[in-house]
Amino acid sequence: MEILRGIAVSPGVEISHAFLLDTEDVRIPRRTVIASEVPAEVASLHAAFDATRQNYVDLQANVARSLGEEASAVLGWPIRVLGDEKWKQRFIDRIEQKQLGAAYAVSLTMREYKQKFLQLKDRYISERVQDVYDMERRLLQHLLGRKREHIANLEARVAVVAHDLTPSQTAELEKSGKVLAIATDLGGRTSHTAIVARSWGVPAVVGLGDITARVNGGDTVIIDGTHGVVICNPDEATIEQYRQQRQRLVALGQSLRELRRLPAETVDGETVTLMANIEFPHEAAMSLDRGAAGIGLYRTEFLYLRGNSEPSEEEHYQAYRQVVEAMEGRPVVIRTLDLGADKYTQSRQAEPERNPFLGCRSIRLCLRNLDLFKPQLRAILRVSTLGDVRIMFPLITTLLELRQAKAVLRDAMEDLEEQGIAFRRDLPVGMMIETPAAADACRAFAREVDFISIGTNDLVQYMLAVDRTNERIASLYSPANPAVIRKVRDIIRTADRAKISVSLCGEMAGDPMFTLLLLGLGLQRFSMTPPDVPEIKKMIRSVTIRHARWVARKVLSFESDREVVNYLRDEARKVLPEAL
Repeated sequence: MEILRGIAVSPGVEISHAFLLDTEDVRIPRRTVIASEVPAEVASLHAAFDATRQNYVDLQANVARSLGEEASAVLGWPIRVLGDEKWKQRFIDRIEQKQLGAAYAVSLTMREYKQKFLQLKDRYISERVQDVYDMERRLLQHLLGRKREHIANLEARVAVVAHDLTPSQTAELEKSGKVLAIATDLGGRTSHTAIVARSWGVPAVVGLGDITARVNGGDTVIIDGTHGVVICNPDEATIEQYRQQRQRLVALGQSLRELRRLPAETVDGETVTLMANIEFPHEAAMSLDRGAAGIGLYRTEFLYLRGNSEPSEEEHYQAYRQVVEAMEGRPVVIRTLDLGADKYTQSRQAEPERNPFLGCRSIRLCLRNLDLFKPQLRAILRVSTLGDVRIMFPLITTLLELRQAKAVLRDAMEDLEEQGIAFRRDLPVGMMIETPAAADACRAFAREVDFISIGTNDLVQYMLAVDRTNERIASLYSPANPAVIRKVRDIIRTADRAKISVSLCGEMAGDPMFTLLLLGLGLQRFSMTPPDVPEIKKMIRSVTIRHARWVARKVLSFESDREVVNYLRDEARKVLPEAL
């Protein structure tokens, strides 16, 4: 049994078999063979080693021609290793002595090597683990060929273990409907994997460092997304302990869901609006089931992450229509494309940007690619006749960007008018405040939009200069930073003075530790992943606005995020001890 600790990003406990996902979206099943099949498996292994070694030889020759002999020398190590008969014998022994399939023998042995490399103190040598990853990938490609099991075709429900999950992989996993829990080497509290896991309501732990080197496909794992713990190959006593913990969490969840038809109203009668953040159309029904009053953030990038071609206007329209009709007149805020950074475009560029989070992403990408932007705007306008639809532009940093986006929206309106297609001309237009510049210019923006939404995931990242997807500096990413809290307070005050609606749609909104603070700062519209709605509703229905304001005043006097976290956690536990 081995206990690993990472970053807790989606609460809950799950006990399952590990589905080990490599960079090629392949599952390596635990497979044994009968004695008569052993020679064939050994022959396959020899062929895979020879073919992989030849791959490196050819690659080395190409590099030598292009960049010179010195540059090509870096490929010498895998060529030597793959030609070492003693090293190869270790794989053969596993096939002959344990009657393992060749692919599983490679997966098992290479993971042991990766673990040994990671334990070495010499940084240069330990970094050669990437060469081990690459050799394993190439060997498996030759061994599995077309027999690889794609993630979209999973038959059993599993815990996914991966180095990291790309947005396209999460889209495929969502399609499979077989994911019980997630554990990854990389990631932070607001990485795409973390957000999706919370949205699905599955336990998740990220930032584990090297779990892919410590777990084999088919191993039993416990993923505790509440405490950030993953246990590999647990003993029976530990399994029973976590079974009981899981039962308690399920019981808590059921009791909270009983609140779904009750209003989010404080003890002293202040009504709060709880909305849901969704990524896929079917999540609209889940949002209603959890008691959300509408959709406060509909992320629309999934249409680009599911296939190799850009979606048509009609595909946009049909996806939005599903959500709007499911919400039956409740508000639906559709955010325009937030592509770039870690989503979609970087993986498809010939030369990815050096710093994509500060690059051509989101509204910047859309304004530079109107053929990408206008079909989405037309689809949103068309669906606006079916319900209470609102449009929101992400990552606006200047008035010029906002005005340009609104101008493109007017162009789309004119196109539809000329074609005689119905739409709502007074469609409410809003924007997200996600950068310090936008926060400081909030008063000017408030004169030109109908509503604003505070995107704390990016606002924290840009204010603190901390990459929110980097597990190495995860401890520095803190919504509890006093500077962030004061900035959120100022935005809420500015919107209130301008008499426009303000919501908060970052992950901070779904964390019960921050509920009292946000209420005390004057926030009346929260937007969060659907599974978080019942817990936040319970918090709101258990407190008074007077108490919340007192908490906010106290927090604003603190000088460090540690003081803020300790105080808010203590206050939240007094209200909802079972959740924290």
